[in-house]
Amino acid sequence: MAIITLTSDWGLSDYYVGAVKGVIYSYCPQAVIVDITHNITPFDLKNAGFIVKNCYKNFPEGTIHILGIDTEESDEFSHIVVKADGHYFIGCDNGIFSIIIGDTPYEAVTIEIPQDTGYFTFSSRDRFAKVASMLASGCQLSEIGNPHNSLKIIFPLQPTYNANFIHGYVIYIDNYQNLITNISKELFDKVRNKRDFNITFTNINYVIKDILNCYRDAKDVSIMALFGSHGFLEIAINRGNASELLGLNIDSDVFVKFL
Repeated sequence: MAIITLTSDWGLSDYYVGAVKGVIYSYCPQAVIVDITHNITPFDLKNAGFIVKNCYKNFPEGTIHILGIDTEESDEFSHIVVKADGHYFIGCDNGIFSIIIGDTPYEAVTIEIPQDTGYFTFSSRDRFAKVASMLASGCQLSEIGNPHNSLKIIFPLQPTYNANFIHGYVIYIDNYQNLITNISKELFDKVRNKRDFNITFTNINYVIKDILNCYRDAKDVSIMALFGSHGFLEIAINRGNASELLGLNIDSDVFVKFL
């Protein structure tokens, strides 16, 4: 029984989600379709990539992931299938794959399967759903298209650091308005070397001096830092909205000074 996931910026008030699911079921009635999210900020590849990157490994190998964000094909951006970590990803080669799989070894093919209609604005329904169903039925990548040798790359902001300092950025804000940074626990521990530290922000007179294990370790409505299940430094407020209260958004600066 094949699992096919959907990630998109379609929202839930239009017909798009239902149309794609209908096509998949028409081709592959036994498929299990899982909605990861349809609330991606429109055309935000970094947002979509972060979400899929942090959940696809929780699915069994062989899962097929349709990426319905900025999918129009052009001479520059091909429709492709990428196989990595035993998973299949179907979408447009617009940089999103580089966010999801990073340096993971992969195979990729350019999709040669024709669309189901003569319209070219809804590739997820008219092409990706068919390709996902073919993979679910056991088709090999070689039956989908020809080798695609290089992926478009999006270079996300990287933290900078020296022996006593890390300068990172907010890269994601979740539904609770927790602020997830690009400072990994591995980097933090490497630079920290068991020293005390101060976490600060631009234009905010507040200092965090501890890393907590979970949200409940904090006092009510106090600002905290912890490493979330994604492995990155997170700024949060217990049962509160850190982004709104601190006035921090995507790409806001986060500083860690080791003492």
